[in-house]
Amino acid sequence: MRGRIPDSFIDDLLARVDIVDVIERRVPLKKAGREWTACCPFHNERTPSFYVSPTKQFFHCFGCGAHGSAIKFLMDYDRLEFPDAVEELAQSVGLKVPHEGGRDNAPREDKTDLYSLLDAAAHWYEGELPRSAEAQAYCKKRGLDAETIARFRIGWAPAGYDGVMKALGANEPRRMQLLNEAGMVASNERGSKYDRFRERLMFPILDRRGRVIAFGGRVLSSEQSPKYLNSPETPLFHKGRELFALWQVKQANASLSRIVVVEGYMDVIAMHQAGLPIAVATLGTATTPEHTEVLFRAAPDVVFCFDGDRAGRAAAWKALESALPRLRDGRQAYFLFLPDGEDPDTLIRKEGKSGFEQRLKNATPLSEYFFGELSHDVDTGSLDGRARLAERARPLIAKLPDGAFRDLMAQELEKRTGARAVLEPDAAARRPAQRPVAVQRSLVRSAIALLLAQPGMAEQVERPYRFLRLDKPGIDLLAELIDMARSRPGINPAMLVEHYAERPEYPALQKLMAATVVGEPAIQRIEFFDALQRMEQQAITQRRDMLTAKSREGTLDSAEKAELRELLAARVQPPVASS
Repeated sequence: MRGRIPDSFIDDLLARVDIVDVIERRVPLKKAGREWTACCPFHNERTPSFYVSPTKQFFHCFGCGAHGSAIKFLMDYDRLEFPDAVEELAQSVGLKVPHEGGRDNAPREDKTDLYSLLDAAAHWYEGELPRSAEAQAYCKKRGLDAETIARFRIGWAPAGYDGVMKALGANEPRRMQLLNEAGMVASNERGSKYDRFRERLMFPILDRRGRVIAFGGRVLSSEQSPKYLNSPETPLFHKGRELFALWQVKQANASLSRIVVVEGYMDVIAMHQAGLPIAVATLGTATTPEHTEVLFRAAPDVVFCFDGDRAGRAAAWKALESALPRLRDGRQAYFLFLPDGEDPDTLIRKEGKSGFEQRLKNATPLSEYFFGELSHDVDTGSLDGRARLAERARPLIAKLPDGAFRDLMAQELEKRTGARAVLEPDAAARRPAQRPVAVQRSLVRSAIALLLAQPGMAEQVERPYRFLRLDKPGIDLLAELIDMARSRPGINPAMLVEHYAERPEYPALQKLMAATVVGEPAIQRIEFFDALQRMEQQAITQRRDMLTAKSREGTLDSAEKAELRELLAARVQPPVASS
């Protein structure tokens, strides 16, 4: 049991999900014989070395060594902890994750109460919205319809210092502690607690699973400040990683080719309501590298939409710097600057959906914006000016991942300045992907690796396991794996390895599984039973040599003498596989 999730559920889950489907939603795969392949999402490469085996329900990269089950892929790719990865997979196939044992047995802090409290707060704010004529009038003025209000769970934080505290039971010490942890209350100089959000339109911020993790609050009058107030950093909320409305975007788009980053919550909502459910916003912070990684995982094309003023252009350049290291081939970034005094909300009202879509289509590609911004105060007609442009551009182009886009950017720099982009690529990233050189493995390790490739072979290993007489490391583990595979007919390789997730053998088993991720099943079967037979023969030889040594010392008893005579006369035993 990993944490409080039963092993039997992990088995059932991995039997229901298809690792190819899980990975293909995030990484484009191509068929390659029995397997699927792609350029590895975990390191930069030109030649695909990332393999996904539908038979073994396992992935492996021969370049960087990343490997594992569908659960492990989600943990690495979406940066989820084990329970969250299980929840994500379970949700995709309509399963509810059961838990065993009490909270005291949990291996990590249980944040269920925090999620429940924030969801209750969102419900309370939603219930307060119809009671405020001022908030209702504002929503009407901004053109928000009932469906949009419900989709984004928009609410209202009324005036007063203890509305949410009273509603959520702050008179209980545990509830007050949770309100503090969730960032729902603040303290004055005297230590008195009060509601953090008051007289603000409330926007719940959801995580990738649709759970409320924080809030953003907007004032209704320009005379109040700050205009937007977000929850502080909490155990659930890290503003440098989260994006407002990403959950709604994914719910509205089964397949997403483009995502737009705008500056305000109302801009996001206006685009969604206008029929462009592709907008998200950062949460009171500049675009971070974590943001850009999440964005490019959601869609191959990202459009950064900012005001055309100095602050907007500064924010755009920050977004560009964060995006550069993540622009692997196939990913593209664009920049859209709006006219003075306009934002997506006002432009959509004036131009409609089609007008704003046209602006998105005409957005400036990153390459054009990059060189335009770097050379706007440079005289490229002079040698000195071209040198200055080259010095500005070189370190930035060097941040690009190895690939066609980086090559073209370097060529463009040379075309504009005459100077080559002297790039020092990461040696590991540029090294051509190679299959690992065959390593001499013991018979026991080879047998385990082959069994992990095809657990169904265990059903044809006859009992008692005669190879158990061999005194070598790993023999007991091999027997245990065969027993486990026999007891669970139909178990796939990924499920078998996951049973060892909390044991010291887990890393070694994963590596052995990766070593046989690609191969012909018929050949693997022959090699497996041949290995068992050779181990049995080695056990006989080992026993015979030991008894022979004792015989020379004159210490054999009568039973051992009889056994030695039989071993000396023994012939090679028949194969262990049944017909």
